[in-house]
Amino acid sequence: MDKKRKRYEVRKKKRKRRVFLYILFPLLILLVAGGAYSAYLVNKAKNVAADSKTELNRGIKSEKRVEPVNPKHDNISILFIGVDDSKKRSQGDATRTDALILATLNEKQKSIKMVSIPRDSFVYDPLRGRKDKINHAHVYNGVDGTIATVEELLDIPVDYFVKMNFDAFIDVVEALNGIQVDVPVTFTEQDSKDRPDAIHLEKGLQKLNGEEALALVRTRKIDSDIERGKRQQLVIKGIIDKAISVGSISKYGSVIDALGENITMNFEFGELLSLYDYATSGQTLEIESNVLAGSDLWTDYGYYYEVNQQELKTLSKTLRDHLEIDVTGQRNDAHDDESSTLYE
Repeated sequence: MDKKRKRYEVRKKKRKRRVFLYILFPLLILLVAGGAYSAYLVNKAKNVAADSKTELNRGIKSEKRVEPVNPKHDNISILFIGVDDSKKRSQGDATRTDALILATLNEKQKSIKMVSIPRDSFVYDPLRGRKDKINHAHVYNGVDGTIATVEELLDIPVDYFVKMNFDAFIDVVEALNGIQVDVPVTFTEQDSKDRPDAIHLEKGLQKLNGEEALALVRTRKIDSDIERGKRQQLVIKGIIDKAISVGSISKYGSVIDALGENITMNFEFGELLSLYDYATSGQTLEIESNVLAGSDLWTDYGYYYEVNQQELKTLSKTLRDHLEIDVTGQRNDAHDDESSTLYE
């Protein structure tokens, strides 16, 4: 069947940001645990980390690593996985990923490079032996499938992961008793229970509850993914401003509870604490964010995001250089040309 393709080039965005939406939640844990202002909260955070820990089928080491890493003295990578799941949906590993952010951390430089991977990226899934949307990898093989696909795409090891759902986002905002955000556009969106048009927000500065904040960062129908990213940054700023305010200190226990019920990760608590050095080293912490460059691809089977292969190679080298590693495995570029069945 002939494919009708319509491409729109998307310029690669490279800019420094404070924090991206899905990296915020684990950093809130570090803020509380590292601050150590309360033994009670530290123990609470330690218990959350223990309860949230999940082993990967591959074991503790990526196949692209010669030896296991220790974040206390090694450069590492973390994959932040946001899934479109909640207690209401209860899809478990059958859910798709809604956001993927790969972060590389350089211990000596105290710097972080992040790349946002569009959810509809058309990439090779090594565990299934075919190309598909990257957000389908989690449906078929859970976190292991998503990690394997990201490693194949970027040709770097994924050492750690943190996976969060809708409820984590909602509960954190609620635990902070809402956030102030200057909503850039009037819109209507479904809520986390998939009730259509349940959330309506007018343009302007206002206090948002958890459901309203989620609707603002989720909505995709009013503009582009680039604008969606800008809205996410607005919400990030609102959460950070509220989290660091003096009046929010008493709410940290509730924030930890909100995280603990809705995240999984393969970090040990001691490994999490070692990351706190990035914020307390005395050096200026640089966080650089990149968007995976590519173009829109419309086919008879729907929409896909076609990754720009030359830009991908450049980005892959940038991330490997930041990790200060040699190539231990190569992406198979032949996958870029092989035919694959497209479907939603």
